[in-house]
Amino acid sequence: MAEFDPELFEDKYANYFSELQRAYKNAFETMNDRFDSELIHAIDQQILNESEPFYDADSGAFTVELPENPTERLTAIVVDDEKLTETLDRYVAEIESELYRVFDLERPEDR
Repeated sequence: MAEFDPELFEDKYANYFSELQRAYKNAFETMNDRFDSELIHAIDQQILNESEPFYDADSGAFTVELPENPTERLTAIVVDDEKLTETLDRYVAEIESELYRVFDLERPEDR
């Protein structure tokens, strides 16, 4: 893999599509192994399909922006709001962690 370039990440789907797919797939597999697979599939298909990863070159941080009103998008299953929010937060953290791993970068807090 080529060295990560923050400027190239601005056009991430053209320059880093396979890496993004790998990070999301790895996060999905981790979450699917640890949590209710029906809930993880629903979150993946109805919320995270509209998420957007970003990289802030100043802070060196990856973030995943969710679509507007993410918990309202989930209609495939019935789950209480607290469980959904906790699971979604954990899933987003897992994606962000995988982005650092896939791009072989240190998290800002680990520097």
